[in-house]
Amino acid sequence: MKRTISAGIVLLLLLFIVTASAAPPGSSANPLISLSELEGKIAESLKSDISQALGSAADISMNKLDELYREYAGFDFNPRFTRIPLAVGDTVTLSMGSSFILLSGSGTLSKVSGTVINVSTGETVVAGNRLAQYQRYFCAENSSAVITANSASTGQVDGYYIVDYAAPNRQHPVFRDVMEKDWYYAAVDFVYNNNLFGGTTPNTFSPAVSMTRGMFVTVLYRLEGEPTVGSGGQFSDVRNTSLYYYDAVTWANASNVVLGYSNGAFGPDDPVTREQMATIIYRYAEYKQRDMIESGSAYNSFPDRGDVSGYAATAMSWTVSKGIINGANGRLLPRNTATRAEVAQIIMNYVTIIR
Repeated sequence: MKRTISAGIVLLLLLFIVTASAAPPGSSANPLISLSELEGKIAESLKSDISQALGSAADISMNKLDELYREYAGFDFNPRFTRIPLAVGDTVTLSMGSSFILLSGSGTLSKVSGTVINVSTGETVVAGNRLAQYQRYFCAENSSAVITANSASTGQVDGYYIVDYAAPNRQHPVFRDVMEKDWYYAAVDFVYNNNLFGGTTPNTFSPAVSMTRGMFVTVLYRLEGEPTVGSGGQFSDVRNTSLYYYDAVTWANASNVVLGYSNGAFGPDDPVTREQMATIIYRYAEYKQRDMIESGSAYNSFPDRGDVSGYAATAMSWTVSKGIINGANGRLLPRNTATRAEVAQIIMNYVTIIR
């Protein structure tokens, strides 16, 4: 339904353009006469402008529909497959166009409305069927499905979905301030189990606390495998070799992942902003020689893209186009600080999408 509405918007735009271009040159509907019109041609630049305008309009309408769908229907949305942990009795409701892959444990397709297809086998699946691991279950048009976990499981979901937890207040096995109902639960679990970063205390993650620049670079350093670094850091405020972030910042600077401030300092204790984080991730991807091709259409749909600093614009556009940074409530908020929960999600996105 969402895609149908968006397509309707685009068709209306096309109709408007065709109507205007079909009007006689010089008329009130088409007051400008150009050489391309006299010759019966459309300038290539006009084609490009039309294509860009339609793409931007479609992105904006899709973002607005996303917000409406989430607010009124209660669904979460993932544009790419994202891991979710499930306990016994937890359920996942999928809407049309959404998919689920069981990675571990066991589950049953407990309810079906419409048609659910096992894309891996090409078969239609009915309610009561047990899920096979590593096979993709897809909700066709005007369909929905409910999957129930029969044991502790892990799945991947894309599209629109709702997770209903049998025990919504269940804590993370390590962190007492991370509940399984929290949107960042899977991301915290990912960074912890991959030894990328842990808690602020042995049993506290502090998801709402801002992450510092030193902490963020340390996460990437661990992701890189903590390579040996040389001596002689370039930053005036990163000289003490006993500091936890010394090796990480030294490595990141030597690899051109971080450049620091114009005054020669790094600011390891400064909270990292969202645009700084995008820039550091972008440079890390360059260092790793990853795919740096990006489309700016998703980035251009954000109303506050003009607030992004010049140095960070390319990086922010790339991270958005790759699905690493997805914005917050329809905005980029580039100067805002990033919480530990947000960083955990962004790091998981990077690893699962890019690495």
